[in-house]
Amino acid sequence: MKRNNIKIGKWTVMAAAMVQLLSMVLWKDHSFVAIHDNLDLFVAHNTLMKNEGAFFGQNTTVGMLGGISRDLLGSEFSLYNILYFLFSPYAAYTIGYLLKIVIGFGGFALLLREVLEEKYGEYEELIWMTGMGFGMIPVFPAYGIAFNSLPLLLLLLIKIRREGKWYWYGGLFCYPLLSYFSYFGFFILGFLVIAAIILSIANKKPEGRLLVAVPVLAAGYVCFEYRLFGQILFSDTVTIRESMQLADFSLSQVVKEIGQVFLDPGFHAQDSHKYLILPIVILVLLWDIYRLGKEKRRWIKEPAYLIFCWIVFNCVIYGLYSYRPFRNLFEALLPPLKGFQFNRTIFLNPFLWYLLFFLCLKKVWDYKKESSRNKIAVKLAALLVMAVVMVVPQMYNDFYNNCYHHAYELLKKTPSTQLSFQEFYSKELFEKIKQEIDYQGEWSAAYGMHPAVLQYNGIATLDGYLGLYSEEYKKQFGRLIAPALKESEEFAATFQNSGIRAYLYSGAGENTYVPVKNFELKDQRLFIDKEVFAEMQGVYIFSRIEISNEEEVGLSLLKAFSDTSSPYTIYVYKKTLP
Repeated sequence: MKRNNIKIGKWTVMAAAMVQLLSMVLWKDHSFVAIHDNLDLFVAHNTLMKNEGAFFGQNTTVGMLGGISRDLLGSEFSLYNILYFLFSPYAAYTIGYLLKIVIGFGGFALLLREVLEEKYGEYEELIWMTGMGFGMIPVFPAYGIAFNSLPLLLLLLIKIRREGKWYWYGGLFCYPLLSYFSYFGFFILGFLVIAAIILSIANKKPEGRLLVAVPVLAAGYVCFEYRLFGQILFSDTVTIRESMQLADFSLSQVVKEIGQVFLDPGFHAQDSHKYLILPIVILVLLWDIYRLGKEKRRWIKEPAYLIFCWIVFNCVIYGLYSYRPFRNLFEALLPPLKGFQFNRTIFLNPFLWYLLFFLCLKKVWDYKKESSRNKIAVKLAALLVMAVVMVVPQMYNDFYNNCYHHAYELLKKTPSTQLSFQEFYSKELFEKIKQEIDYQGEWSAAYGMHPAVLQYNGIATLDGYLGLYSEEYKKQFGRLIAPALKESEEFAATFQNSGIRAYLYSGAGENTYVPVKNFELKDQRLFIDKEVFAEMQGVYIFSRIEISNEEEVGLSLLKAFSDTSSPYTIYVYKKTLP
């Protein structure tokens, strides 16, 4: 019976993996995947670097934001980024999506095999289903592998502590290939130091192997992300991080923020824990505390409660980040990290929630091992969590979004308003445009769409989306769009307080880059300073909007382009000669 049960668990997991694979492969680049902070950002950046031969380039610039240093974009020594160097963009996106699942599931199972040792077989079915749920969580696609590689990191550290073999240190050094320093590495190193100190005190002897692991891992991050560290430590360029205005909450707002992120960690880490994992965990821990109390046993030092406290701690840090006095203290102690988002400890929580969920299921399983009813309930909970991850609509749930929009088109017999991967970039249309206007790398800008569309298609842009570029260029771009910022207080505040989206904005306050098939603006005027556009050597404006004041802003319409492969009509404007 045990063998059959394990087969059921394995078949369930394999079926979920197969369905995920088919959803991405069946519709190819006509798949509907997340656009926000995905297609409008990293996919375009990686494609741009590959097209310009700058992926491994040194002392070179790339064609966005008027020509920024290659060093400001992602490392070439990142597994996810390497995929874009080796494969076509959609193939790279699909492989990265599936690798995230495989690494999350595989790492989760390997970690618990190491921890449980000979008892692993008893819980294998639960581990497989919980691990698959973790593997499929809809998190930030570009860093999905980094999110899901945390079990592998913990496995390496356990191996180092138990065995201390050189090859485990070698694996730890290479771990940053899967990770990302700004999102995870900084905090991993901090927590590793804290763990080594606590264990040294508890065991009354130094944790030498873990203490050695700290510089090994740090060296790995420095080597694999040398461009980032070069910018942080050795560049004297003042970046937009210096002028960013962050939230300034009161203490009551901070408490509210802590509670909110405990329930739902936000769009970058949509781990789906609030739907089933959270209530199950709370109920099981309350029951366990009551049970252990009756037996007069201590519970606070058990792993499940320590992990729960860690989750709460990360939520508290997230809330305090928006409290100016606490943030100022952090920046005073570590001046080079001014503007650094230390609230990203929250990104450790998806793994912690799923690990805690397994430990809670194990508590129920162990309570009455002879009870088949107990085991059925526990298996059902694990199975339902897998289902929830797959079918709950969330921003980065590509499986759900893909199935939903294709089902909508099939049943309604009408196109979805959303853009597919292929439609968003509309490569065939832009190749046609570039050929007809004899495009030769002139500086351009997008209106009515994300600049990423142009960057993906090999068009150099004055505009762009990036979290780290020079403050000087931000000021120059601010002069370009000053007419729009003067008219719209909302966009003026957004640009001045952040600047990560250096876009051509509407003076009427309308969203000029909403990615839908049918797109219109009520106010079709373009608000730019034509002298600054000429000063920045701008030549073309590629617009989804037929601009009504072209002569006023020094432009002339060349032609409106369309193609059967794209929902866009692109109006190409050229700067008029002085």
